[in-house]
Amino acid sequence: MAAKHTLRIGIDARLSGKNHAGIGRYTENLIKQLLPISQADTKQTVVFVLFFFDKQQAHDVLGESIKHPQLEVVITNIKHYGFHEQTHLPKVYAKARLDLLYVPHWNVPLRYTGPLVITVHDLLWHEHKGQGATTLKSWQYPLKYWAYRIISSQAIKKAKTIFVPTQTIRQTVAKFYPTVIDKISISQEGIAPLYEARLKQAITQEGRVKKQLIYTGSLYPHKNLKLIIQALRKLPKYKLLIVCARNLFQDQIQALVSKYKVKKQVEFLGFVEDKKLIELYGQSTALVQPSLSEGFGLTGVEAMAAHTAVLASNIPVFREIYQDAAIFFDPHDPTSFIESVKKLEASNRKVLLQKGKAVAAQYSFGTMARHIYQAMTTR
Repeated sequence: MAAKHTLRIGIDARLSGKNHAGIGRYTENLIKQLLPISQADTKQTVVFVLFFFDKQQAHDVLGESIKHPQLEVVITNIKHYGFHEQTHLPKVYAKARLDLLYVPHWNVPLRYTGPLVITVHDLLWHEHKGQGATTLKSWQYPLKYWAYRIISSQAIKKAKTIFVPTQTIRQTVAKFYPTVIDKISISQEGIAPLYEARLKQAITQEGRVKKQLIYTGSLYPHKNLKLIIQALRKLPKYKLLIVCARNLFQDQIQALVSKYKVKKQVEFLGFVEDKKLIELYGQSTALVQPSLSEGFGLTGVEAMAAHTAVLASNIPVFREIYQDAAIFFDPHDPTSFIESVKKLEASNRKVLLQKGKAVAAQYSFGTMARHIYQAMTTR
């Protein structure tokens, strides 16, 4: 019997793990799902070459799997979005003798010329630009933005497959890059194992729900937390918990909290482990998603899996992902958000939570990984 062909697939894992928000969660779960899928492949042997920033990140993401014979770990110490990513990383990739490189974002070095697949989670900076969307100094922003447009455009044009999480983002990418539409493949995100376990449990926590809203995510201006803070003045019985792993833009949010005199109603929790976060979801009236732009809306799906109601802005991507399981509001009108809270109070909560469970059950990192694996291994 002939030996199975060995395929060497590189994965840029420098943005994986809990320190890198949504992309970190996405990349970590993809890596964890790909290994068992590859082990079941009878046609070829796949070796994944994982490029991490440091050893700690590799251990955090891989755990005991770090010594698996189908994994090679490469420590780069090259930061994402930096100068060395363009000058030094292509040499690291070349040394690894890859048959294919997968990058879970747009930050592909311009000098990389090998076979490539990428994920485009959104084109936020194409649609929301200007000094208000960044913490960079005024002289830095134009240079960074110019570099972003060139690097992301080249990555999109070079990639043999472009994965996107939703039909909404497929349309956005096609709008800016109409010639690549045939390369775009929808690969929806999923929920992590702890949320899958919670999803399978019966809804029993109704007596523990507090007058408490929770927001999970970054604090960028497009996340639109200002709307919720404004609305809190008319919702004096409610408290807002803000869960965010990074403090970027936190000063601006705290300034808004002071401006609208709702300090007693807002609590910044920083990073919260999933086990504790699931508990907080179960105690909260709803997760709030006021964003003006999103690629998928994973926190809302996770909240639904954790038996929590979701109040979301009525942008197309949330309508696509949350379907009939969320209560929607106009993200430009605080009164509309207040009305959504009142609508939730008057609704049959258990019916809404059951709808949420049904929606959350549609999304699986395993399904996503199988789709991506097939595209990466098909010649």
